Amino acid sequence: MQESYFKQYVVLFIVAVFLVTGCGPRKTEAPPAKPPEVGVVNLEAQRVVLTTELPGRTAAFRVADIRPQVNGLILKRVFEEGSDVKVGDLLYEIDPAQYQAAYDAAKAAVALAEANLPAARSREERFKDLAASHAVGQQDYDDALAALKRAEAQLESSKAALESAQINLSYTPIKSPISGRIGRSSVTEGALVTAYQPVALTTVQQLDPVYVDVPQATAELLRLQRRMNDARFSQKSKDHNKVVILMEDGNRYSQEGSLEFRDVTVNPTTGSVILRIVVPNPDGVLLPGMFVRAIIKEGVIEDGILVPQSGISRDQKGNAFAWIVDENGKAATKMVQLDRAIGDKWLVSSGLSHGQRVIVEGTQRIRPGVPVTIANKSANKAD
Repeated sequence: MQESYFKQYVVLFIVAVFLVTGCGPRKTEAPPAKPPEVGVVNLEAQRVVLTTELPGRTAAFRVADIRPQVNGLILKRVFEEGSDVKVGDLLYEIDPAQYQAAYDAAKAAVALAEANLPAARSREERFKDLAASHAVGQQDYDDALAALKRAEAQLESSKAALESAQINLSYTPIKSPISGRIGRSSVTEGALVTAYQPVALTTVQQLDPVYVDVPQATAELLRLQRRMNDARFSQKSKDHNKVVILMEDGNRYSQEGSLEFRDVTVNPTTGSVILRIVVPNPDGVLLPGMFVRAIIKEGVIEDGILVPQSGISRDQKGNAFAWIVDENGKAATKMVQLDRAIGDKWLVSSGLSHGQRVIVEGTQRIRPGVPVTIANKSANKAD
């Protein structure tokens, strides 16, 4: 009995298994995977103006520290602080009394020397004739000649003293050597000043135009020299030396400057050289010592390649590469060399060329050699 029950149980179990497996859902084949969609840009060679933005500081075009050239007492100050002065304008007046007296004395000494000279000359001429006829001795003639030479030398000495006195007298009115804006005065009327004192009485600065001195790292100079060997790079343009000035608040200055020269001495502390820019300043907006930024044109690349920054990736070693869609419609990678960022794009120096399609969207879903679908058929251009 037990054996028959066991056989029935086995048969029922087999039937149940058959029913469960036979009634289950049938497997269906999965549809083929759809190629991932990507967004691309079509690269076009274009003219790219290369610029460098550097910090700088303004400086006066001309600076004249006003110092006295003679000792004396300041009688009056003629100018108004902060005003514009012209070359030759009177600034201070030093008491001229002692210098006028010295000038008058020197003038009288010249007159005395001139008065003594005719008599000495006549005596020399007479003794010369007498000595020729042996009417007087040779020594007498020699004495007359020496007296004439002394009179002539005394006249020349007196004239030199007169000129020196006249120069000192001319220094008593202190005049502006340049045109510009004058600063504050360090002395007032009644102050005693000395010749060539270390402290200036005031300073006159020419503010139109002004200089902008910009330090440039020597590494940038070397990079520019290497770029000069690139056949695509050109510095021949009519506005190559033009420089855009940005004020401290970021606004653009109304006038463009011009690059005058690059210094030949490297600052050992900063490792940089100074670029000097001349900027028109007709309204006096730029004042000496202001911090500004200068956008300097380095040159032009006629067929530059610009790629959106979203189209450039980096591998684990930090090397830059781009995903592209090749001629077979498949994703591929291209190793690239980047020059610099220009706005929201990278300037590519090598690795990409005109006409290639760079993937800028959907790079997370692709692998090299995988077919892709371009979502934006009318792709945006890099420019």
